[in-house]
Amino acid sequence: MDKIKLKEQVEAIRQAFGYINCFKNETFVIKIDSALNANGLFPVLVKDLALLRRMGIRIIIVPGARTRIDEVLATYGVDSPTVNGIRISRPEAIPFIKMAAFDVSNRIMTMLAENETGAIIGNWVKARGIGVRGGVDFQNSGVVENLQTGVLNKVLDEGIIPIFPNIGWSANGKPYNISSNDLAFTISVQMKAAKLFFLTTGGGVKAAGFNIPDDVYVSENGIISQLTLSQAGRFLDLNQSDEHNSGRSLISHAYRACKRGVSRVHIIDGSAEGMILQEIFSSRGWGTMIYTNQHEHIRPMAAADIPGVLSLMQPMVEAGALVARTASELSEKMNDYAVYEVDGTIHACGALHVFPSRQGEIAAIVVDEAYSSRGVGRKMVSYLIEHATKMKLAEVFVLTTLTADWFRQLGFVDGHIEQLPEQKREIYNKCRNSLVLKYQISSQRLNGELQVE
Repeated sequence: MDKIKLKEQVEAIRQAFGYINCFKNETFVIKIDSALNANGLFPVLVKDLALLRRMGIRIIIVPGARTRIDEVLATYGVDSPTVNGIRISRPEAIPFIKMAAFDVSNRIMTMLAENETGAIIGNWVKARGIGVRGGVDFQNSGVVENLQTGVLNKVLDEGIIPIFPNIGWSANGKPYNISSNDLAFTISVQMKAAKLFFLTTGGGVKAAGFNIPDDVYVSENGIISQLTLSQAGRFLDLNQSDEHNSGRSLISHAYRACKRGVSRVHIIDGSAEGMILQEIFSSRGWGTMIYTNQHEHIRPMAAADIPGVLSLMQPMVEAGALVARTASELSEKMNDYAVYEVDGTIHACGALHVFPSRQGEIAAIVVDEAYSSRGVGRKMVSYLIEHATKMKLAEVFVLTTLTADWFRQLGFVDGHIEQLPEQKREIYNKCRNSLVLKYQISSQRLNGELQVE
């Protein structure tokens, strides 16, 4: 095995151990799209859910049953049309809808038993009828009113996975067909879940066809990678005309869940093997995440970060693009360094070395390759310039051999060795022949962006 692959595997293991400790005894609500039941890898997904339970995570499963309900109704010739994505559940259809919903839940319970994991299907949902909307009587279709959270917590404390069919009951025992997405949302809020997952067949929400806020990151394959709570709110406002679009609907559920206390909501591809494990146990996600707590941030480096920073720097050192640093050198200059952290893992670093001449050197800008397309390097440089501004420096400069064009795009201009501080000129390595670029700091700021004089 080559060293690079070994390093990647070791890093993945380290991240996983950190997340296991972080999420132990937390509650995750998993909503599974009905179409995934027919996927060949569905048993593998259920096995992964059993693994999560054995790791100490409290798992609640909400299986969608629309596909199975359609099959059963078609088999028995029962008509049950939909309006704006909501099924009109006529009284004669309810027995068949219940049959299909419990059939899907029973299948998952059987698979969990095969993986030596206890599960139970229960009638923990109190519901009421939707009633008439827009002149349409939805009959026995309902909405969730409440859950028996006390019973559910006892079940979870016993290490058992509750499974929720998309059926709720009124106070007098009348059954209602309810939306599994709405049910998952309510469960996540009332059970104070740390995470809510929507496992779909298409992965995250695609940006195509939507109006996207300017500050929202869209991945190379066109997926909205992540949304803060405020970004999600703006997204919903910009796309009000797409109220019944499935992608917007999922973001709406996620937004409302986060507003009511759920830390993070993930919309991911449940048909890809191991995707839920990847999303939980690594700092890089592959779907769409909506979150309330700070997911990623730049902060001053701490002593505990030094091993991670050295590991991050090593590939650049080996490529000759970065001067090697030792742990003692980093420790000595620790106050100069900042790191970009995602859930406890360092993915970028940079330093601002200050000279008596009111000049600062931006150095050691390194970004994990997995984050190189996310604008992290630009954020790091901006953070360091911001810091230089607060320190009332006159200018900052960089010495670079390979990234001059990138720094020029950030507003740096060409300089000369003679313009460096005396202390820097004395140790300038003529063998490396680094280019000098400088950035004149302005006291004026516009829209949070530093401006070149």
